[in-house]
Amino acid sequence: MSSAQVPALLRFLSQDAKVSLAVAMAKVPELQKANLASSDKISKSDLNTLEGIFSDTKVAKQVLNAAKRVAKKRGAPSDNSTPTKKKRAQIGPESTPFEIETSLRFPSSSINDDELRKVIIVTNRAPLVLAFALSVLKYTRPEQPISSRLSLAQALVSANSRTKAVSLGIERGEPAEQERLPEGHPAIKVLGREIPVLKRWDYDPREGQPDDSLDEQAEPAEVASEFLGTKASGDESDRMPPLWGLDPEALQNSNLNTAAETDKKPTKALPIHTPQAARSYIIRSISLLKNDGPETKPKLTSAVDDDKEMCVSYLLHAIDSLDKRAWFWYLKVRPDVQTGVQGWGEKGQVKLAHIINLRKTPDASASS
Repeated sequence: MSSAQVPALLRFLSQDAKVSLAVAMAKVPELQKANLASSDKISKSDLNTLEGIFSDTKVAKQVLNAAKRVAKKRGAPSDNSTPTKKKRAQIGPESTPFEIETSLRFPSSSINDDELRKVIIVTNRAPLVLAFALSVLKYTRPEQPISSRLSLAQALVSANSRTKAVSLGIERGEPAEQERLPEGHPAIKVLGREIPVLKRWDYDPREGQPDDSLDEQAEPAEVASEFLGTKASGDESDRMPPLWGLDPEALQNSNLNTAAETDKKPTKALPIHTPQAARSYIIRSISLLKNDGPETKPKLTSAVDDDKEMCVSYLLHAIDSLDKRAWFWYLKVRPDVQTGVQGWGEKGQVKLAHIINLRKTPDASASS
């Protein structure tokens, strides 16, 4: 079983099957030995086999039923290279937080590495930064729902773009890191850059979640920490509420900072980077390279080839096997563009094989 399969199996056992993390970690080698390294393979197993592994009939039934439930929900075996696209929920004023979070997810993909290596996407640098940040936040900030991760990732992209634009003389003013914010606003680091945030104390992303639903993209903090090889934090990550990434540029353009400096309450809401805008941005900015050559075109249906959502899903799938050093890896795989103003917003090719190959690089943090 590859290292990339371990977190998925742990996630299934601890989240879907409700097995304690300690038991789940202890049983992974036995499941591997029995060729039951995924929920889909477990669903096709039998109770006697699982009883022999878990030594508890109740737990064995629990795992088997959970695997069948997941397999039924996905509607396709894990070894099928064609991704399963789910219909996104319609969101309106009465939508619950859980419905909103569900609508922001990207389609899941079970494409294997061999097919993924053949995929080449076309994009510019900013959307690729967003994709890396979105994936990294799932592990460095596992308590944050996808709405917050999208907002924080977009805040990083905006700050990077602002600083680059000022350095190139495209925009006037101060770089993003020098812009003033109202006093008292916290900040967190995303890929090494401090991002000002707004805490969402009254927001529960699980509000409205059906009892029998499978929150497939939730990442338990313990599983994420185990995957990274770090100890799970018991303080900040446990207490940190969902966050919004603030938009300092929009804040500077308004008069909110003046109101804060004079100890007056602002009359408008603080501007944030909305997750819907971030999701829309990355989808419209990434496309699949059209090439009839056998070396670059994966064996996928034409309908999937034209689906930009699935292109993003492939990209996130590739990045997801990496860890929090992703910023250094981004520098290795980012599109080649012209230097200076000429390269601003220019698109280039990104070979997903280069991202996959980073898993074999001894020192992925070396500068390129």
